[in-house]
Order: sequence, then structure tokens, then C-alpha cells
Amino acid sequence: MSHRVVITGIGALTPVGSGAEGLWAGVLRGRSAVRRVTRFDASSFRSQLAAEIDDFDPHAYLEPRRVRRLDRYSQLSVAASLQALADARLTPRTAPLDQAGCYIGSALGGIAFAEHQHDVFLQRGASDVNPSLALSVFGGAGPSNVAIELGTHGPCLANSNSCASGAIAIGEAFRVVRDGHAPLMLAGGVEAPLAPLTFGSFALIKAMSTANADPCHASRPFDAERDGFVMGEGAAMLVLEEFEHARSRKARVYAEIRGYGMTNDAHHMLAPLPSGDQAARAIRLALNDAAIPPEQVDYVNAHASATPVGDRAEARAIQCALGEHAGRVPVSGTKGLYGHPLGASGAIESAICALAIAYGCLPGTTNLRRADEDNPLNLIGPAGLRQRPRTVINNAFGFGGINAALVLTAP
Repeated sequence: MSHRVVITGIGALTPVGSGAEGLWAGVLRGRSAVRRVTRFDASSFRSQLAAEIDDFDPHAYLEPRRVRRLDRYSQLSVAASLQALADARLTPRTAPLDQAGCYIGSALGGIAFAEHQHDVFLQRGASDVNPSLALSVFGGAGPSNVAIELGTHGPCLANSNSCASGAIAIGEAFRVVRDGHAPLMLAGGVEAPLAPLTFGSFALIKAMSTANADPCHASRPFDAERDGFVMGEGAAMLVLEEFEHARSRKARVYAEIRGYGMTNDAHHMLAPLPSGDQAARAIRLALNDAAIPPEQVDYVNAHASATPVGDRAEARAIQCALGEHAGRVPVSGTKGLYGHPLGASGAIESAICALAIAYGCLPGTTNLRRADEDNPLNLIGPAGLRQRPRTVINNAFGFGGINAALVLTAP
């Protein structure tokens, strides 16, 4: 038996705002949170910009002992999950949390904490290394700590499928609920990558913007002058709930998840397949899964990382997947606001898609001044559009040629 799956709660910790309302307010403001890195000295790198979360206090969510034991990756995982449950108005008394599960996508997991502890090891020796290191660096630490905090005994999974990780976590959790394996899932993406070696490794491969003199305009999805992505941090967790269970408790429903598709370019670890064929196939698979034809799509939230080759390949993929409708459907990329939080980006953008459906407004493409002359898409400018979409596609593509697409609809 196939069950309908709806989004009833959103938790978010991002550079432009926290919680469902804070994230949406940041989207509507349309102001970039990118600035020069403050967490460490980035002056030796060709790229010196990042989007940092300034207002996250783990003590607002966790007991002091847990704060000491969890690194930033796990802290963000638990905090965003608690936000999502509160937003869904769910408690252990009102929901079968013992049967619920948690899926989290993260490209790098606890790598920033590991990097810091490696410095401690080199400077002071093994005796001063934090004993929680071995329990923090693996990606599964995020969902495991959520399970411990909430008492969820259902499916628990982490994936590290690069920048598509968050969307994949949501897609796989969608299948768990749809197929009746759990009535409720927490799913999303979390990334805390801002550490010198990690940051520098991306600067080394020349994937990041070097517009250091103009931070607010450095992240420029689809803009003709884009020169790379800006690294960010963030987290977004969604409550995915079986529809009848949500209806029985009169839950607010943001959107319904209808389809999910995933493919691989099998082409290159860094560069996407130029034709966009396999990214297009992921979109078509998601639409077929949802039993929705391309001409019914009202909005596409593009991955749009602001890399020259990535945005160009994605434009071709959208055109290939949607055919003649591609020139009519509004498309935007929101990474101009909060940079690229790697594995968390697909989850943050899924949350934005659900909010766009709920509040009847399409996000703009911050910092878009002039698109490539051969870009065939109907791109939304920075101001956004007052338009209520009924069917939305969310794309998420990552290193290694990993492609994922989700289809969300009005409930």
C-alpha cells in the first residue's frame, strides 16, 4: 500500500535566519549573508569568503553536558530536528516517536571538529585530544545523536553524497513513509565545514568565488559573471508524516512530497556532464514517480551553485527534462543568499520550496544581473514573484556526478 507523505514541520539554522519563519523572512529580504571569513585566517587562500551562522546557541537546545560532548555538526543536527518537531507541534505524547526515524545528509559530517583536534594533537599530544573525537567525525553521528535525544527507534541513516546529500536524505525518507515502514521521519541535511584545511581544499581546486572585494555579490547563481560558489554552513530538517496520521491530529501541512529521482553522470568527479542528460533524467524520474507531466510544473528551485560549468549544465538539464515548458516555468537559485552549505543545501532548498507553496511566493535569484546569452530558462530576478505554485521541482547536484530531484506539490 502506498501512503501519501506530507511535510508538517520545518527546522532551519542558516546564515539568513533560523526556524521556518526566520528562514522565510531571510528569503523575502533577499540580502546576501556572505562576508569575509571570521572563523579563521583565510588570507592565504585565493577565496576568502563564507556564509556563517552568527546566532546559533547550542545551549538553547541542549543540556550543558550534551553541548560539551557534541561537535557543531551534531549540535546543528539535534537543534534543527527539535525545531522541526516543535514546528509540527509534535511531542512524545502526540506522535509515535519510538517508531520514527531520522535520515541526514552531510558531505563532510564532523570533519571541521576533526581538523581542530588534529591541531591539538600536533601541538599538545594525544592526551589533550577530545575523547569524543572518535564518536563525532562520522556522518552517522548526526542522526544517531538525534535518535538519542528524541528516543526515535526507527530507521537511522546518514549519507555523504556530496552536495546532493540533503535532498537524497529527504527522498529516501519519503520512500520509507510512503512504503509504510514508518509513520514519521525526520529528514534533511546538515553541514558545518568552516575550518582552514577543509575550506582551503575547495579553494585549491578553484571551485570557489574569488570576488573577495565584494562579498555581498560574490555568490551569483546563473549570472554571466559568476566565478564559483561561496562555502556556507547550515542545517534544515523536515518532519515527513503519513498523511492520514497528520490529518487525524489536524496538523498544518506545508506541502506534499510526490516524487524523487536520482542518477549519476558517470563522467567526472568535479565537472558535471556538459549535456546535462543524467541530471535531466533525475528530474524526469522524479516527475514519473509523482505521476505529474512536465507541463504541470509551476516552479523549479535550481541547485545553481554559481559555478560557470555547473549552472550551464543545469540549465540544459532543465530544458531537456521539461521540453517546451522549460522556457515558461519560473526558475530561481537561492544560494546568493546563504552561499553553498554543501550537503545541507538540498534540504534548505526543500524547506524553501515547501514555504513557497505554503505562502504563495516564488523566491528570487539574489545577485542575478545578467544571465548567459544562451541560457534558455525563465529566470526569476532578485525581487521574486508573487505567485502560488502548485507543483515544484527541487534540484540538488554534487561532486562525483550525483544528481537528485524532488517533486513537491500543494497538499
